[in-house]
Amino acid sequence: MAQEPLLEVRDLAVAYGSVQVIWGISFRVEEGQVVSIIGSNGAGKTTTLRSLAGLLLPRGGSIRFRGEDITALPAHARVNRQIVLVPEGRQLWPRMTVEENLLLGAFAPAFRGRAQERLARVYDLFPRLKERRRQLAGTLSGGEQQMCAIGRGLMAEPKVLMLDEPSLGLAPKLVEEIFRFVDDISAQGVTILLVEQNVKYALRAADHAYVLETGRITLEGSGRDLLHDDHVRTAYLGGAA
Repeated sequence: MAQEPLLEVRDLAVAYGSVQVIWGISFRVEEGQVVSIIGSNGAGKTTTLRSLAGLLLPRGGSIRFRGEDITALPAHARVNRQIVLVPEGRQLWPRMTVEENLLLGAFAPAFRGRAQERLARVYDLFPRLKERRRQLAGTLSGGEQQMCAIGRGLMAEPKVLMLDEPSLGLAPKLVEEIFRFVDDISAQGVTILLVEQNVKYALRAADHAYVLETGRITLEGSGRDLLHDDHVRTAYLGGAA
């Protein structure tokens, strides 16, 4: 009997009012994997993550986590189950310090008792944040803000960490650095669901990947296989991997 996936999405349909954006998609995230969802702007990638986080209620389909149907659970209940979204655009509190932003990631009562322990681990992963812990988050560089956003997500001890466009707006050197952190987090046993516009990095990081086009999954496979797939190379990599 096949092992049940950590996270399973079946026939998910999502709409904004009368405008349907996601059309019956299904995918699985196995424990310990990095799974990437790639696609062009407007394909529905962020909508998918927002649905998994409980910020949007689907029109149809189901979301199961560790065998439990969580489709109707509110966002805070999903955080309590350690399903954590690091949103597109970082969404930090700019007039609060780095450390205050991080501690708010452990605001839920279930995590407060271990907040200082988690903070030490985040500072081990991101030494630059420790150096700037008293600095206002709004004064950080773009790369440092992304580290802070990921660190805040890690404060909730995620079983699934969802990263929405972590390289957005960053210089190429910083993109490399962010993806090294993704590798480090994965190596610590955190399951990662990654939405990323930089297809080459997303597929290199992925154990498994899905292509989302106009709200439908059109292709799936290992990250390595999709990196060399003719359609992916032509549509997203300019013809070269």
